[in-house]
Amino acid sequence: MSRPRIGLALGGGGARGMSHIPVLQAFDDLGVKPDVIAGSSIGALLGAGYAAGLSGNELHELAVSTFRNRNALLAKLWQLRPRRIADVFGGGIGQFDPLKVLHLFAGGRLPDRFEDLKIPLTVVATDFYGCAEIDIQTGPLAPAIAASIAIPAVFRPVKLQGKVLIDGGVANPLPFDRLPDTCDIIVAADVVGVPVPRPGKHLPTTLDALFGASQILMRSITQEKLKQREPDVIVRPDVGNIRVLDFMKTRGVLDAAAPLREEVKRRLTAALDKQLSQ
Repeated sequence: MSRPRIGLALGGGGARGMSHIPVLQAFDDLGVKPDVIAGSSIGALLGAGYAAGLSGNELHELAVSTFRNRNALLAKLWQLRPRRIADVFGGGIGQFDPLKVLHLFAGGRLPDRFEDLKIPLTVVATDFYGCAEIDIQTGPLAPAIAASIAIPAVFRPVKLQGKVLIDGGVANPLPFDRLPDTCDIIVAADVVGVPVPRPGKHLPTTLDALFGASQILMRSITQEKLKQREPDVIVRPDVGNIRVLDFMKTRGVLDAAAPLREEVKRRLTAALDKQLSQ
């Protein structure tokens, strides 16, 4: 009997998305690979790395090394600063170009095209003017990921396929419904989280209010989808105190999310056994 087909959905959530790495490590521990992956935002980026052949441990080391040294990170980001006055004011609040950020931190680690990935991948982005989800599965890989990670107010939108695209999490924060019907088992990692008050603060800051409102909307989208169908394995890391841009806390996120590794192994093994016994 052939092994059941497994689909893996990795959701959006900024720095909280580093929690996806223990989930990927669990697959490696079991010696199985998902047959297809769908990812939004940070989930699209890490999903692409895994689909390209990087192991969970390699992604862990890459994440830790990238965000270990604040000064080194700031030096890299300084290279991406706007060079012209028009660029400073054109974006409104000095947004980063997500494609340049992607090349700076992941350059050389990802193939050029979707077709070169070892595992089929769907990258979810949002058509800003079309008010619709866009699912990208073919063609150049980097622009699709750049569009999917383009968090409003942080990154500039990306022009692709004749459309203006932004963060995939806006339309579909946990894209398990974009995995094919041929999947026997669906595993989903939800890292949206909920707004958490800062110590000593009675009201949210402007940025906390902005990103917290997005969390509320994204949770609402996912809750509605779960009424129609629930993944066989769905996990949510305990990283509620991590905010969307807290990438310098990557080590803490990985430590807090470490229990997911054993949880996914246990629950995925149970799901596989159930399928094989039918």
